[in-house]
Amino acid sequence: MVDEAVDEDTVARIFREESGRSLAALVGFFGDLDLAEDAVQEAFAIALRRWLVAGLPPNPGAWITTTARNRAIDRLRREARGRELLGDLALLTLDADPREEVNDVPDDRLRLMFTCCHPALSMEARVALTLRLLGGLSTVEVARSFLVSETTMAGRLVRAKNKIKAARIPYRVPGDEELPGRLRSVLAVIYLIYNADQPELCAEAIRLARFLARLMPDEPEVAGLLALLLLIESRRQIGRAHV
Repeated sequence: MVDEAVDEDTVARIFREESGRSLAALVGFFGDLDLAEDAVQEAFAIALRRWLVAGLPPNPGAWITTTARNRAIDRLRREARGRELLGDLALLTLDADPREEVNDVPDDRLRLMFTCCHPALSMEARVALTLRLLGGLSTVEVARSFLVSETTMAGRLVRAKNKIKAARIPYRVPGDEELPGRLRSVLAVIYLIYNADQPELCAEAIRLARFLARLMPDEPEVAGLLALLLLIESRRQIGRAHV
């Protein structure tokens, strides 16, 4: 049973909203950023074909996460290294139905955000990775925000992900002693995204700030950033209304 008919714009909106959630869940599950990203992209390609005909499943985000997980498992089964990894993971649901729901673990997205914004990466790389992996922007869209070609941005993203591997940047939320400094890096990235002064990026920065505030409700700096962005945005809207 499906909820509603969809078009390509609907699938694109769901990708923007859900890809970061699915990607973070798979990175947490497999520990491999490239594998997770490829699997999520493939799951959305399948969704585009199926949903245009059959309509939306009851829980599109869970459908994407489960389908991506199963695609990643299929890929690992075909590779010797992957078969070893599957053995280590001791998976119990290798043949899960793509329609089954996968529980969302908010901490997975929080871990991915701290990974993307690690101080070992350049600020440019932090912003680009956050937009690509958590914001759901395509490489073309990220490149446009930096005023560079798609090829150039694709290379930068690959280098940033390779650095995460080479430097063994941990996929985790920092401990209490590390959190203040690391959190400032995350907040700086969101603020820079907003200050790109492009309508779609301003909206994305506010979305990320809201998301972070939900996951870290006791952090005053997070609440402060969200309040600041909303205040600036409200003033911009008022200014536009008077033009």
